[in-house]
Amino acid sequence: MSDQYIAAVDQGTTSTRCMIFNHEGRVVAVDQKEHRQIFPRAGWVEHDAVEIWNNTREVTAGALARADLTHDDIAAVGITNQRETALVWDRTTGEPVYNAVVWQDTRTDAICQELGSRGGGADRYKAKVGLPLATYFSGPKVRWILDNVDGARERAERGDLVFGNMDTWLIWNMTGGVDGGLHITDPTNASRTMLMDLDTLSWDDEIAGEMGIPVSMLPEIRSSSQVYGNVRPRGVLAGVPLAGDLGDQQAATFGQACLAVGEAKNTYGTGNFMLLNTGTEKVPSKNGLLTTVCYKIGDQPTVYALEGSIAVSGSLVQWVRDNLGLIGSAPEIEDLAKTVEDNGGAYFVPAFSGLFAPYWRSDARGAIVGLTRYVNKGHLARAVLEATAFQSREVLDAMNADSGVDLTELKVDGGMVANETLMQFQADILGVPVIRPVVAETTALGAAYAAGLAVGYWSSEDDIRTNWAEDKRWEPQLDAADRERLYARWRKAVTKTFDWVEDDDQD
Repeated sequence: MSDQYIAAVDQGTTSTRCMIFNHEGRVVAVDQKEHRQIFPRAGWVEHDAVEIWNNTREVTAGALARADLTHDDIAAVGITNQRETALVWDRTTGEPVYNAVVWQDTRTDAICQELGSRGGGADRYKAKVGLPLATYFSGPKVRWILDNVDGARERAERGDLVFGNMDTWLIWNMTGGVDGGLHITDPTNASRTMLMDLDTLSWDDEIAGEMGIPVSMLPEIRSSSQVYGNVRPRGVLAGVPLAGDLGDQQAATFGQACLAVGEAKNTYGTGNFMLLNTGTEKVPSKNGLLTTVCYKIGDQPTVYALEGSIAVSGSLVQWVRDNLGLIGSAPEIEDLAKTVEDNGGAYFVPAFSGLFAPYWRSDARGAIVGLTRYVNKGHLARAVLEATAFQSREVLDAMNADSGVDLTELKVDGGMVANETLMQFQADILGVPVIRPVVAETTALGAAYAAGLAVGYWSSEDDIRTNWAEDKRWEPQLDAADRERLYARWRKAVTKTFDWVEDDDQD
């Protein structure tokens, strides 16, 4: 296999891409295409799943063409995906009954409150599934679709409809769709539905019943790294083993070689996601974090993680570009921020979809505070970048408290790590070094590793550790007193976003 490569399909929140890697874990080719963001109402976010499937086919063909490769050159393909984005489709026709409801969507707040009112509040299912009742997760989204799409519940109860996160949708289509496609998922994705028991890695019939979701809709749970089947004959990867499946943040953790207890990474994408490997022990959080599956390789024991999920980071830069027009492209945010020395006293709390970790406040909405006549667009640009770093500090503090061990360094990846102003401020506000790897897009790399391990392209996790290489390190430069003063003002700013949405609001 040494002359072959591994392909990974990375189906993200804003785009889909295919990346091809060699044995050293380096990128050989990449092709990428954005898809539409659909906002039918305030707080609602949807994607067209058929558009995403078509884009997947295009970028897979594109990546092969860029590297002048064919399916014979690919030893295996892995999938990684935006998690918690829920889709329901007809198993006979292959047609979605509704757009995919995206993880950022807040329409299920009333459903979550109703379930919590049966006892236990937001923690009703937490002991079993590791998650609070929140609009973030897939289960309530499926319930909403079944309750609001004409005829959907009846069709689901007849066994005609199936559910999946985006990994399940892509795997089903890539392995044949209506012509024998596999309806499967892995534990990292299943653990984000609020329907899977973390101990048994199986669907919980009682929770599914309470949510009104027929168990017949749910995909089979396989490991994150095994040969599931081969790509359909008509695909550009015809016959290639499909052998890896990881939710995007777990894939990034794997790609960052955070394979030992106590190792952590932070991914800077549409949102921000910090994961700490806790080994084969699942650690309940007392500080607003999620207990989740980190990965499961073949028949090996399940590895768990603590996760801090932040809804808005990179998407705030997009908002400044698209909604305010302050910049023409995302990288320009750094140039604008560098025109000033600090934030001028302004703080931007981007609670567009409520607040995720560690607050879990669906009633929060975004706010800019501390404005004076002195503040200009440079200060606002800096406040936008600092919002990501401040939110990551909140998660790191919670992680240290839950784990009982203070992190001494943080591995970072994702699109925003190219922003060196942000990375330096991140190190400053955390007080620990921030380290960027040579391959910063570790999400696709993690999926490639999972697939390659399953077919023997890489022999063990030691190969992953060997491949990981540091590109750049940022050391803290901020005085400790200044660090804590800025952070205290951020925490005060966050409180100004609470209780904005009333019970009778429609968003």
